[in-house]
Amino acid sequence: MRLTAGRSGLLLFPLALLLAAGPALAAPATEADMSLYTRIAALNVCISRAAGIEFDKAVAVAGETIAQVIQGQHGGQIAQVGPKALTLEELRKGSINSAVLGAVEVCPKEVPAEVKKKVDDVLKGAGSPAPAAPATKPAAPATKPAPASKP
Repeated sequence: MRLTAGRSGLLLFPLALLLAAGPALAAPATEADMSLYTRIAALNVCISRAAGIEFDKAVAVAGETIAQVIQGQHGGQIAQVGPKALTLEELRKGSINSAVLGAVEVCPKEVPAEVKKKVDDVLKGAGSPAPAAPATKPAAPATKPAPASKP
C-alpha cells in the first residue's frame, strides 16, 4: 500500500501538534520518566555496541537522544533535580552518565573494563553500593550518582 501526500500529512499532523505544544506546557520529567529514559539509553548503548559501534560514540548518541527528549518534552526540567530547567549541556552530561550506568547494569560485557572500574569507583566513593537496577533509580543529571536512599 502506497501512502499519498494526503495520507502521510494526516499521519504527521498529530506529531506536529505534539511538537507545537512545546516546553511551556510540559511538566517536569518524573522519576518514572527518568527510569524509562535511562533504560532506553542503556539499551541503545547495548544494541549499538553489539553492532560494533565504539563505546564512546554509542554513549554519546544515547545521551544526546535522552537530553533532547528531556529538553523537548519537559522543557529541561527534572522533578528529582528541582524546579530550575537544566541547560542542554547539563542534560547531556546527566544523560550520558545515565546511559553509562544503565549499560554497566544491562550489558556489562559491552562496556570497556576501564569504564566499569570508574563506575565502581564513583559508586564506592559516593558511599552507595552498585545499583541493582539503574532503570528504577536513574542517575539524575549530575556529575556523580546520588547516594541510595534508605527504605
